[in-house]
Amino acid sequence: MISCVKKSTFAIHFWLNYPALNRVIVSVTNDLSTDQRVDKVCSTLAGMGFSVMLVGRKLKGSMVLDRPYATHRMNLLFRKGPLFYAEYNLRLFLLLLTRKCNLLVSNDLDTLPANFLAHRLRNIPLVYDSHEYYTETPELINRPLVQGIWKWIEGLIFPRLSDTITVNDSIAGLFEKKYGKRPAVVRNIPRTGNVVIKKTREELGLPADKRIVLMQGAGINIQRGSEEAIEAIEHVPNAILLIIGSGDVIGELKKQAEQPSLKGKVMFLPKMPYPALMQYTRQADIGLTLDKDTNINYRFSLPNKLFDYIHAGIPVLASRLPEISRIVEGYNIGLITGSHDPGEIAAKINQMLSDSESRRIWKENLAKASAALNWENEETVLKAIYQKYV
Repeated sequence: MISCVKKSTFAIHFWLNYPALNRVIVSVTNDLSTDQRVDKVCSTLAGMGFSVMLVGRKLKGSMVLDRPYATHRMNLLFRKGPLFYAEYNLRLFLLLLTRKCNLLVSNDLDTLPANFLAHRLRNIPLVYDSHEYYTETPELINRPLVQGIWKWIEGLIFPRLSDTITVNDSIAGLFEKKYGKRPAVVRNIPRTGNVVIKKTREELGLPADKRIVLMQGAGINIQRGSEEAIEAIEHVPNAILLIIGSGDVIGELKKQAEQPSLKGKVMFLPKMPYPALMQYTRQADIGLTLDKDTNINYRFSLPNKLFDYIHAGIPVLASRLPEISRIVEGYNIGLITGSHDPGEIAAKINQMLSDSESRRIWKENLAKASAALNWENEETVLKAIYQKYV
């Protein structure tokens, strides 16, 4: 921990003393701990010669950070709801007004108001990176008043932006249809060679004699298929469902897993640093991504865990969503389920675990997919956007 603090102190000192014309402030509303996309973007910017400061918020239990760039977490009075977003954007706006920099990077719509105001008042260039189709998230679609406010904010600001980025072609198409401007596409894909196995199953506390079906993610929320995955695992012999991460439904999932018929069949682990997470991922036999087509944001999602599974070399069972299916079927690295019926999911899992020839083919194709789908290829788009600001 001491070394991490020293590195962080050095990074902040370096940022404050770096030539002002190379300073960039990147902002998010999370606590910085598990946002792999933003970490990769910041590392790319640092490699291009920028002095980077990443700004987020401090939460109870936030993990210690060890980054090669400066980070700043704000302690806020409010943790959620309108008061949180108002306080966050006010605090961020004041910070952006007082810090020397020549570039602002806003991640997602909830950081955009403060960034846009600072951009206009200080005449500092702004790049907007939308990680999802924010106005159609499950948290907003059933709250028309709140959704309307965010749509108004987006409609007011997005058409005035010069440089915009998003995470896949489907979402880029939605922005283009709505505003006549197509964002650049940069998918959230891991770096090559980022997976290192240091521990065995036994050292990780995983059963050595059972097949492991994995669902991981920082947003294990409603309508993402986790409830059905738990029901399905009851009908998969000699296997456990390993759920790693955090989300709105974790508490309910733990209650569901207490059923007598599921005893010893479901294992939960909390969110953890990415290198540690990937040790567990590599030990799995199948990776699940089962988002439901219940809203536009989920329909066109391309979740991080899909690429984590690919780089870990484990076959994927996925729901039939366009961006995900394009990867899974295009590279032939697993199966697609057209139903969220637990019986259908269980049948697909059993098929994937028992078909040795298909597993051999999937393993070969996973290696090819991993070689093609990596951050080193993806970041070329970012570099083309940011090069003019170096």
